[in-house]
Amino acid sequence: MAMAEREQIKPLAPTGYQTSSSGEEKILPKHKKFHHRKCIKCFGCFTALLLIIAVIMLVLAFTVFHIRDPMARMNALTLTNLKLSNGTLRQDVNVTLIADVSVKNPNAATFRYDNSTTTIYYHGAVVGEARIPSGKAKAWRTVRMNMTVDIIPSKVLAVQNINSDLISGQLNVSSYTKITGRVKVLNIVNKHVVVAMNCNMTYNILSQGIQQNCHPDVHV
Repeated sequence: MAMAEREQIKPLAPTGYQTSSSGEEKILPKHKKFHHRKCIKCFGCFTALLLIIAVIMLVLAFTVFHIRDPMARMNALTLTNLKLSNGTLRQDVNVTLIADVSVKNPNAATFRYDNSTTTIYYHGAVVGEARIPSGKAKAWRTVRMNMTVDIIPSKVLAVQNINSDLISGQLNVSSYTKITGRVKVLNIVNKHVVVAMNCNMTYNILSQGIQQNCHPDVHV
Protein backbone atom coordinates (compact mmCIF):
# COMPACT_ATOMS: atom_id res chain seq x y z
CA MET A 1 0.00 0.00 0.00
CA ALA A 2 2.79 2.38 0.84
CA MET A 3 4.53 1.56 -2.39
CA ALA A 4 1.37 2.27 -4.38
CA GLU A 5 0.99 5.66 -2.73
CA ARG A 6 4.60 6.46 -3.59
CA GLU A 7 4.06 5.56 -7.22
CA GLN A 8 0.92 7.72 -7.46
CA ILE A 9 2.51 10.80 -5.90
CA LYS A 10 4.48 12.74 -8.50
CA PRO A 11 6.78 15.62 -7.68
CA LEU A 12 5.56 19.10 -8.64
CA ALA A 13 7.51 21.05 -11.21
CA PRO A 14 9.72 23.83 -9.84
CA THR A 15 8.19 27.25 -9.69
CA GLY A 16 10.75 28.68 -12.15
CA TYR A 17 9.59 26.41 -14.95
CA GLN A 18 5.95 27.43 -14.49
CA THR A 19 6.68 31.17 -14.67
CA SER A 20 8.57 30.74 -17.95
CA SER A 21 5.44 29.86 -19.91
CA SER A 22 3.30 32.50 -18.21
CA GLY A 23 6.04 35.10 -18.83
CA GLU A 24 5.93 34.36 -22.55
CA GLU A 25 2.17 34.87 -22.47
CA LYS A 26 2.66 38.28 -20.79
CA ILE A 27 5.58 39.43 -23.01
CA LEU A 28 3.88 38.51 -26.30
CA PRO A 29 0.92 40.92 -25.95
CA LYS A 30 3.31 43.78 -25.05
CA HIS A 31 5.35 43.12 -28.19
CA LYS A 32 2.21 43.12 -30.32
CA LYS A 33 1.04 46.40 -28.80
CA PHE A 34 4.41 48.03 -29.50
CA HIS A 35 4.39 46.79 -33.10
CA HIS A 36 0.82 48.02 -33.55
CA ARG A 37 1.70 51.50 -32.26
CA LYS A 38 4.74 51.63 -34.52
CA CYS A 39 2.61 50.78 -37.56
CA ILE A 40 0.11 53.50 -36.65
CA LYS A 41 2.90 56.09 -36.36
CA CYS A 42 4.42 55.06 -39.70
CA PHE A 43 1.04 55.20 -41.40
CA GLY A 44 0.38 58.64 -39.90
CA CYS A 45 3.74 59.97 -41.08
CA PHE A 46 3.19 58.55 -44.57
CA THR A 47 -0.28 60.08 -44.77
CA ALA A 48 1.02 63.46 -43.61
CA LEU A 49 3.80 63.30 -46.23
CA LEU A 50 1.27 62.57 -48.97
CA LEU A 51 -0.87 65.51 -47.85
CA ILE A 52 2.15 67.85 -47.88
CA ILE A 53 3.11 66.68 -51.39
CA ALA A 54 -0.49 67.11 -52.58
CA VAL A 55 -0.64 70.66 -51.19
CA ILE A 56 2.70 71.55 -52.80
CA MET A 57 1.61 70.16 -56.18
CA LEU A 58 -1.69 72.03 -55.91
CA VAL A 59 0.09 75.31 -55.16
CA LEU A 60 2.53 74.75 -58.05
CA ALA A 61 -0.33 73.90 -60.41
CA PHE A 62 -1.99 77.26 -59.72
CA THR A 63 1.21 79.34 -59.65
CA VAL A 64 4.42 78.15 -61.32
CA PHE A 65 2.98 75.52 -63.68
CA HIS A 66 -0.08 77.59 -64.59
CA ILE A 67 0.95 79.35 -67.79
CA ARG A 68 -0.99 82.44 -68.78
CA ASP A 69 -0.87 84.15 -72.13
CA PRO A 70 1.42 87.20 -72.32
CA MET A 71 -0.25 90.53 -73.04
CA ALA A 72 0.62 93.09 -75.71
CA ARG A 73 -0.01 96.82 -75.40
CA MET A 74 0.35 99.68 -77.84
CA ASN A 75 1.96 102.55 -75.92
CA ALA A 76 2.23 105.15 -78.67
CA LEU A 77 1.98 105.64 -82.41
CA THR A 78 3.77 108.23 -84.52
CA LEU A 79 3.14 108.91 -88.21
CA THR A 80 5.81 110.83 -90.10
CA ASN A 81 6.63 111.88 -93.68
CA LEU A 82 3.00 112.16 -94.75
CA LYS A 83 3.35 114.73 -97.51
CA LEU A 84 0.55 116.20 -99.59
CA SER A 85 0.83 117.82 -103.00
CA ASN A 86 -2.11 119.41 -104.83
CA GLY A 87 -4.51 117.90 -102.34
CA THR A 88 -3.26 114.35 -102.74
CA LEU A 89 -0.62 112.09 -101.22
CA ARG A 90 2.90 112.35 -102.60
CA GLN A 91 4.19 109.06 -103.99
CA ASP A 92 7.90 109.86 -103.91
CA VAL A 93 8.07 109.75 -100.08
CA ASN A 94 7.21 106.70 -97.99
CA VAL A 95 5.06 107.38 -94.94
CA THR A 96 6.61 106.01 -91.75
CA LEU A 97 4.61 104.63 -88.84
CA ILE A 98 6.51 104.14 -85.57
CA ALA A 99 4.81 101.90 -83.00
CA ASP A 100 5.90 101.61 -79.36
CA VAL A 101 4.72 98.15 -78.23
CA SER A 102 5.06 96.43 -74.85
CA VAL A 103 4.79 92.70 -74.15
CA LYS A 104 4.09 91.73 -70.55
CA ASN A 105 4.99 88.24 -69.35
CA PRO A 106 2.89 87.26 -66.28
CA ASN A 107 4.52 83.83 -65.88
CA ALA A 108 7.25 82.47 -63.62
CA ALA A 109 9.29 81.43 -66.67
CA THR A 110 10.80 83.28 -69.63
CA PHE A 111 8.64 83.89 -72.70
CA ARG A 112 10.75 83.39 -75.84
CA TYR A 113 9.12 84.72 -78.99
CA ASP A 114 9.95 84.12 -82.63
CA ASN A 115 10.22 86.54 -85.55
CA SER A 116 6.82 88.19 -85.78
CA THR A 117 4.98 90.76 -87.88
CA THR A 118 2.86 93.88 -87.69
CA THR A 119 0.63 94.55 -90.68
CA ILE A 120 -0.92 97.94 -91.52
CA TYR A 121 -4.29 98.09 -93.29
CA TYR A 122 -6.05 100.98 -94.98
CA HIS A 123 -9.72 100.20 -95.61
CA GLY A 124 -8.87 96.49 -95.62
CA ALA A 125 -5.92 96.76 -98.03
CA VAL A 126 -2.38 95.95 -96.86
CA VAL A 127 -0.26 99.10 -97.21
CA GLY A 128 2.72 98.25 -94.98
CA GLU A 129 4.34 95.54 -92.90
CA ALA A 130 7.05 95.45 -90.24
CA ARG A 131 9.14 92.58 -88.91
CA ILE A 132 9.61 92.05 -85.19
CA PRO A 133 12.93 90.32 -84.40
CA SER A 134 12.94 87.35 -82.05
CA GLY A 135 13.64 87.97 -78.39
CA LYS A 136 12.52 87.14 -74.88
CA ALA A 137 10.57 88.57 -71.97
CA LYS A 138 11.86 87.39 -68.61
CA ALA A 139 9.61 86.10 -65.84
CA TRP A 140 7.18 88.75 -64.53
CA ARG A 141 8.83 91.36 -66.75
CA THR A 142 7.69 93.67 -69.54
CA VAL A 143 9.75 94.15 -72.68
CA ARG A 144 9.31 97.20 -74.91
CA MET A 145 10.06 97.34 -78.61
CA ASN A 146 9.86 100.02 -81.29
CA MET A 147 8.63 98.96 -84.70
CA THR A 148 9.02 101.06 -87.84
CA VAL A 149 6.57 100.43 -90.67
CA ASP A 150 7.02 101.96 -94.10
CA ILE A 151 3.62 102.69 -95.64
CA ILE A 152 3.78 102.66 -99.44
CA PRO A 153 1.91 105.72 -100.84
CA SER A 154 1.02 104.01 -104.13
CA LYS A 155 -0.89 101.31 -102.23
CA VAL A 156 -2.73 103.96 -100.22
CA LEU A 157 -3.69 105.89 -103.36
CA ALA A 158 -5.00 102.69 -104.93
CA VAL A 159 -7.80 102.61 -102.32
CA GLN A 160 -11.01 104.25 -103.53
CA ASN A 161 -11.69 106.02 -100.22
CA ILE A 162 -8.47 108.03 -100.27
CA ASN A 163 -9.93 111.18 -101.88
CA SER A 164 -12.87 111.43 -99.50
CA ASP A 165 -10.57 110.82 -96.50
CA LEU A 166 -8.16 113.55 -97.65
CA ILE A 167 -11.04 115.99 -98.04
CA SER A 168 -12.32 115.17 -94.54
CA GLY A 169 -8.79 115.59 -93.18
CA GLN A 170 -8.73 112.19 -91.48
CA LEU A 171 -7.17 108.86 -92.42
CA ASN A 172 -8.49 105.69 -90.78
CA VAL A 173 -5.79 103.05 -90.49
CA SER A 174 -5.77 99.71 -88.69
CA SER A 175 -2.96 97.39 -87.60
CA TYR A 176 -2.63 93.75 -86.62
CA THR A 177 0.28 92.51 -84.52
CA LYS A 178 0.92 88.83 -83.90
CA ILE A 179 3.73 87.46 -81.71
CA THR A 180 4.25 83.73 -81.32
CA GLY A 181 6.54 81.96 -78.87
CA ARG A 182 6.87 79.45 -76.05
CA VAL A 183 6.93 79.40 -72.26
CA LYS A 184 8.87 76.50 -70.73
CA VAL A 185 8.81 75.73 -66.98
CA LEU A 186 11.61 73.51 -65.62
CA ASN A 187 11.57 71.39 -68.81
CA ILE A 188 8.27 69.95 -67.54
CA VAL A 189 5.64 72.27 -68.98
CA ASN A 190 6.18 73.61 -72.49
CA LYS A 191 3.33 75.71 -73.89
CA HIS A 192 3.00 77.41 -77.24
CA VAL A 193 1.47 80.88 -76.82
CA VAL A 194 0.26 83.52 -79.26
CA VAL A 195 -0.05 87.23 -78.50
CA ALA A 196 -2.21 89.17 -80.96
CA MET A 197 -3.51 92.73 -80.96
CA ASN A 198 -5.78 94.79 -83.19
CA CYS A 199 -5.55 98.59 -83.34
CA ASN A 200 -7.76 101.14 -85.04
CA MET A 201 -6.14 104.53 -85.64
CA THR A 202 -7.43 107.86 -86.88
CA TYR A 203 -4.81 110.27 -88.19
CA ASN A 204 -5.70 113.95 -88.28
CA ILE A 205 -3.89 115.50 -91.23
CA LEU A 206 -4.14 119.07 -89.93
CA SER A 207 -3.00 118.50 -86.32
CA GLN A 208 -0.91 115.40 -87.16
CA GLY A 209 -2.34 113.72 -84.07
CA ILE A 210 -3.34 110.06 -83.77
CA GLN A 211 -6.25 108.62 -81.85
CA GLN A 212 -5.92 104.91 -81.24
CA ASN A 213 -8.09 102.11 -79.88
CA CYS A 214 -6.34 98.79 -79.32
CA HIS A 215 -7.58 95.50 -77.95
CA PRO A 216 -6.25 91.92 -77.83
CA ASP A 217 -7.37 89.45 -80.45
CA VAL A 218 -8.93 86.51 -78.57
CA HIS A 219 -9.65 84.48 -81.71
CA VAL A 220 -6.07 83.40 -82.40
